[in-house]
Amino acid sequence: YWWARLFNCRVLVRPALELLLTVTSGRDGADVRGIRLDEPVTVYDVARQLPTISDLRDLCRSLAMLDAILSPDWESRYYSFNAAWAEGEEMASMRNGSGDEYSIVFSAAGVYVRGFSHESPMSPYGNDGEPWPGVIDEVPAVFRPFVEEPAFTDEDGVPVVTACLWRGKTDDQWRHGTIDFPAGRADPDGTTGLFNLLVDRSPEAFQCFAEDYYEVPVDLAVVSNVYALRPLDQELVSSLNAEVTLADLDQDISEIGYPRPDRESF
Repeated sequence: YWWARLFNCRVLVRPALELLLTVTSGRDGADVRGIRLDEPVTVYDVARQLPTISDLRDLCRSLAMLDAILSPDWESRYYSFNAAWAEGEEMASMRNGSGDEYSIVFSAAGVYVRGFSHESPMSPYGNDGEPWPGVIDEVPAVFRPFVEEPAFTDEDGVPVVTACLWRGKTDDQWRHGTIDFPAGRADPDGTTGLFNLLVDRSPEAFQCFAEDYYEVPVDLAVVSNVYALRPLDQELVSSLNAEVTLADLDQDISEIGYPRPDRESF
């Protein structure tokens, strides 16, 4: 049964395969494409595939808005976004209900990304209560407050993290620490499962995730509209969840910072 779900749900397969897909250049200059199954998938791969800061922010707002429609109960949501998390800061988050999570802080300095996979061998709880060497050691001073942020640490002040990325406002790429990953694991820091919808940014990927997670049909056209940040109307909302109205979503729209609908749509 689980193999059928695995191959039917491209969100579970495509990111891992794409992250393992490498393009090398032959001596004659031609591209040689192949899948390197002997290489682990890590934060290094994710850093190469994350979008720009603005595109990541838009995607995170879209994910949060879709989840708000599908799951009126905030505690049951997978993806959230708070456009007023702190003064001058916004935060996107993911919680899978099984102990895996990420937090993405958008600030004037840029973006800080923290991911935690509870089964990762790089968890601080399997490393004498210390973050895995290299994961946060090179985080620039401008982002260090987020490393020590109480919301991202446990009651003993230990950063709850197995993967970390950052990107300054003027950076042209995502950055990460220099890490000696544990051997023998295909996904040592948990990044494949944590960031799959940030790597595979297609509406089809969310459709597959949501149909699997919420066990309801999800209209691909509606997902595409929300991914494009088009203002909501009642027809669109009802297509995803007939029990939710635009009025019900008013607070969520404000919290997420999603484009507001025309008041006549209420």
